[in-house]
Amino acid sequence: MSLKLGDTAPNFQIATTTGDIDFHQWAGESWVFFFSHPADFTPVCTTEMGRTAQLAPEFAKRNVKPLGLSTDTVEEHLKWIKDVDDTQHTTLEFPIVADSERKIAEMYDMIHPGQSSTAAVRSVFIIDPAKKIRLTMTYRCRWAATSTRSCASSTPCRRATNTASPRRPIGVRAKR
Repeated sequence: MSLKLGDTAPNFQIATTTGDIDFHQWAGESWVFFFSHPADFTPVCTTEMGRTAQLAPEFAKRNVKPLGLSTDTVEEHLKWIKDVDDTQHTTLEFPIVADSERKIAEMYDMIHPGQSSTAAVRSVFIIDPAKKIRLTMTYRCRWAATSTRSCASSTPCRRATNTASPRRPIGVRAKR
């Protein structure tokens, strides 16, 4: 399945670090910052999870719910959250999807065989309250150390996509 801008984000039911969720129901009327990582306990992944947790109040002000994913188990994620909290001086409270069978990663095209047959590449999906995909970014696992992508970069992206609506095409500014 190839997801494109404007497509409805596929729904799924899965275990997370905060309990089982039905994605569309969990998202409700919020924007979603859905992002993946190749594995728990890696330095870049830990830093990005920590920064997302630190920015949680800013996301909340903008009606955005962060949702992480890696192909590890809930048990591994819970251990990792303790490490993230300790090393990044934060409290990670948003859910992390436990996708050990890679069903969601495959549904969202996060598995790239040229990179890894088991680990999700680093992907971001900005999904609007109507469950439409408004932005995607993907980059290879090994590029992260030199990448400028971070959860902080998602805020201007979310602002830009928020100017679009079913009644107003992307790129057409709202009247102020």
